Amino acid sequence: MEDELAIFFIFGGGAAFLLAISPIGRAIADRIRGRSVGGGADERVRYLQETHDSLLEEVDGMRREIGDLQERVDFTERLMARDQDKWRLKDGSDVQD
Repeated sequence: MEDELAIFFIFGGGAAFLLAISPIGRAIADRIRGRSVGGGADERVRYLQETHDSLLEEVDGMRREIGDLQERVDFTERLMARDQDKWRLKDGSDVQD
């Protein structure tokens, strides 16, 4: 009887621990604490607004990065166009590798 009880506590405790650290366990804990996303309409609206704001910030950051990349590409194209004459041979043909 003691062996069966020990096995039950070992496996039951392990299963309870794994459930506690899983997303399902966290959702259950949040629901018990009263912090459920699926709660009232006010909480849902606030959650959606926060998500919307964070997505807008992320898109703005990506736009800035794309602008910086476009400036770098333009700069590189200007350098390549300016130095294009350096890569021509005296007879006017291009250098080929």
